[in-house]
Amino acid sequence: MKRIVYFTLLLALFGFELPEKKVRFFMVGDSTMADKPLANNPERGWGQLFPQLLSNEVEVHNHAVNGRSTKSFVKEGRWDSVMKQLRAGDYVFIQFGHNDSKITDSNRYAAPQTLYRNTLIRFVNDARSKGANPILVTPVMRRKFDSKGAFVDQHGEYPGVVREIAQQMNVQLIDLHRSSQQLIEQHGVEGSKKMFLWIDPRHYGAMWEGKKDDTHFSEYGAISVASLVCAEMKAKNIGAQYLKPSVHKEKYEYELPKIYAPHFKKDTFSIVQYGAKNDGITLNTVAINKAIEACSANGGGTVLIPAGLWLTGPITLKSHVELYTAKNALILFTADRKAYPLVKSSFEGVYAARCQSPITAEGLENIAITGYGIFHGSGDVWRPLKRNKLTESEWKKHIARGGVVTEDKTTWYSSEGALKGSLTNNIGKLLPGMELKDFEEIRDFLRPNMLRILDCKNVVLEGVTFENSPAWTMHLITSQHISIKNVSVKNPWYGQNTDALDLEACANVLVDGCKFDTGDDGICIKSGRDEEGRKRGIATENVIAKNTTVYHAHGGFVIGSEMSGGAKNLFVSDCNFIGTDIGLRFKTVRGRGGVVENIYATNINMKDIPGEAISFDMYYAAKDPVPLAGEERALPKVEILPVTEATPIFRNFYINNIVCNGAAKAVFVRGIPEMRVSNVIFNNLTMKTDKGIECTEAQGISFNNVYLESADTKPLVHLQNSADISFNQLRYAPNPVMIMSINGDRNGKIKVTGADAASFKNKTEFRYGANASLLELK
Repeated sequence: MKRIVYFTLLLALFGFELPEKKVRFFMVGDSTMADKPLANNPERGWGQLFPQLLSNEVEVHNHAVNGRSTKSFVKEGRWDSVMKQLRAGDYVFIQFGHNDSKITDSNRYAAPQTLYRNTLIRFVNDARSKGANPILVTPVMRRKFDSKGAFVDQHGEYPGVVREIAQQMNVQLIDLHRSSQQLIEQHGVEGSKKMFLWIDPRHYGAMWEGKKDDTHFSEYGAISVASLVCAEMKAKNIGAQYLKPSVHKEKYEYELPKIYAPHFKKDTFSIVQYGAKNDGITLNTVAINKAIEACSANGGGTVLIPAGLWLTGPITLKSHVELYTAKNALILFTADRKAYPLVKSSFEGVYAARCQSPITAEGLENIAITGYGIFHGSGDVWRPLKRNKLTESEWKKHIARGGVVTEDKTTWYSSEGALKGSLTNNIGKLLPGMELKDFEEIRDFLRPNMLRILDCKNVVLEGVTFENSPAWTMHLITSQHISIKNVSVKNPWYGQNTDALDLEACANVLVDGCKFDTGDDGICIKSGRDEEGRKRGIATENVIAKNTTVYHAHGGFVIGSEMSGGAKNLFVSDCNFIGTDIGLRFKTVRGRGGVVENIYATNINMKDIPGEAISFDMYYAAKDPVPLAGEERALPKVEILPVTEATPIFRNFYINNIVCNGAAKAVFVRGIPEMRVSNVIFNNLTMKTDKGIECTEAQGISFNNVYLESADTKPLVHLQNSADISFNQLRYAPNPVMIMSINGDRNGKIKVTGADAASFKNKTEFRYGANASLLELK
């Protein structure tokens, strides 16, 4: 005893601390829970990925083993091994049933009402005898549907036995049997295959001959099932304190969207085999597309574009094909506009004729563009160009290349047809009875988006660079399970309509580690325009955008303005916006309709923002966000209109940990009188800007721990016709001229806490009918 005390004193003397004991989660069960080899093997157990969703306070001991039942787990001494390790406070997750039902296997079969029941009761009593917390888990579902698409349960009496024991013995229960059925049914007959091991031949060394397995999980399936367990832990308060918080403080890690990544056959098709030449002169359109078609016809694989300069026309992707670009591969799309025929497409959410995109994918599954190459869109031969965005020498050099200039000499167009299209404002909208040939005269005005992906599933874009796009750079429409990693976009800052990334009516998207420098919006969320978008009714949802830097752009992360189908469950974190016109930009206009809700933005750094750091604008006017020198813009006419399906809604935004060094304004919120911007929570903002905060037609806006260092403090905060606005710990640089200006006769309660009440009273003004009694100081 003296030695222990002496040792403890020595540790204290030298500044050492005894490590705290972590809480331990023991997993006992079968293959659906067990750890699996990682190398060249797609199979995962849900218990294997469970630790990713738990806090650092937890230590997971996964004792689950393939093929075990309650009977064999005991017989092999595995339960005794767990018991020797258990201590008070541990948790034991117990899931069996898959193998207990194997009636022809005497080593594993455990009848549900006798041996199975009795063994589970033993597990519960044994765990409790050690002071541990037993958690019973009903067996997870296998995937099975009948010929009519109805789900078929294959577990018989076993789940019911688990539920009965849990109730009789007052044991915490996670009903994975019930929740996994709901999850599989949500994915549907085909979609649920990605949760399990539906593997074609020649994809993985461990399953070289392929596999169709409706019991065991893919990585996507395993993390999805582990998340079901976490959801019940939270709902039933079963060790909920050990769930891992996400970077967004309002959500746990398990609550974030899950994105499935496809895999490809281990066969390679080089474009050189099909006649392609990297001399920068030979047009390789046929060769590249032949390689893609051959690869797809073979069941998929990789199409290789080696190093070199490859001139080509439009490329059409095919299912199950990865287009891989080697280092120093430059894919140059021809500047011959005639190589891109008119096709039925869309423009800003409207069904329209456009020229064919340099890269197209429609109605496909399992596609990828990866590697290290550069795709150059020759966009400068397509895009109109405004004279006031160039120096005089740059302007003269550009127009010397050909094309036409408008009568007032302010804008260059690529051809007479492009100019005519602009003068008639004809966006190529395909009205009933119209055909593509009707737009041939103005085809040069109908610029293509560089990459167009429509109605596709399981898409990967990784590592490549897209530059000099004719219009939007990456446009993904009504597609699901999209992974965009380490992609770069580089377009001229003056490149009109050259959004880096547009996600329109898409679901389950990851954007990670990208770099965008462009002439329009950076990351942009859309879902269709006006009545056409509302009729389609598909929201963009379940999007994660993180670790991404946006340089020049109209906005760093943007929603709108074509958001008529709605947008929800969007998560943006750990991004840098440097020189973007606006940092976080949310825009719409009357007539759009659509609900934008449940938007989370956390850990965003901004530098040198010419406009607002954060902007909500429901009067979007389809103009550059920052007025050009000498440009005057009138304020919108304020009128209260009836609420209809065409009334847009912005609500439930959570914005945390924003640092901005340089912006024209810190926060700008402008709703419409009939539908205010509502329930926006700002936490931990540090903003060095020209002006502070402006809120008009806003409801339920909360600012918590906000520091403003603004050059113009006349006033620091401007409120107009807004209600339920709260400021908690609003701090600012010394000696503002006016802290707050409250304007209008339609204001509601405004609450300020943690501030110098006397200073606020002396430096707050009430104008245009504002009632001073609405301000509450604490």
